[in-house]
Amino acid sequence: MPLGTDTKQYETPNHPYQGERIATEHSLVDRYGLSNKEELWRAQSELRSYRREARELLGQAQDDETVQRRSDEFLGRLKRVGILDESDELGDILSLEIEDILERRLQTVVYRNGLANTTQQARQYITHGHIVIGDQRHRVPSYVVDVDEEDLVAFDENSPLADELHPERAEGQ
Repeated sequence: MPLGTDTKQYETPNHPYQGERIATEHSLVDRYGLSNKEELWRAQSELRSYRREARELLGQAQDDETVQRRSDEFLGRLKRVGILDESDELGDILSLEIEDILERRLQTVVYRNGLANTTQQARQYITHGHIVIGDQRHRVPSYVVDVDEEDLVAFDENSPLADELHPERAEGQ
């Protein structure tokens, strides 16, 4: 069944109460300005699927042409979105952390580029339509930014925040 509105796109933790896991989740939610743990669980499920695909490809014969093509496509996709570096290989996917996924979200990129003072403010700018990538407005904080799009993230020219003297602009821009 394809993922749609009826199917969850993430898995919840197996045990409802584990103090250490909950504390780690809270710190990640705070650090990356996520609205709830569901966003974190979605990123964790994405990471699990990357690892699963990498294990499957590593377990097959590497001299097979189809396996090599699938591996190259998979690595290319992860390198394009910036989850892997250009020098990384298939085995490096198994050592990825959740932070590697969360760092590629538009919300985090806006904050890291200095367009917002906090990750929460970055989220607000995005949802209110103040952020564009190139000429395209994005209103989804979880949008995964490609490496070649990263330099194109800016304020919309029609936004009041495009004025550098706007009081809500981050200092030093």
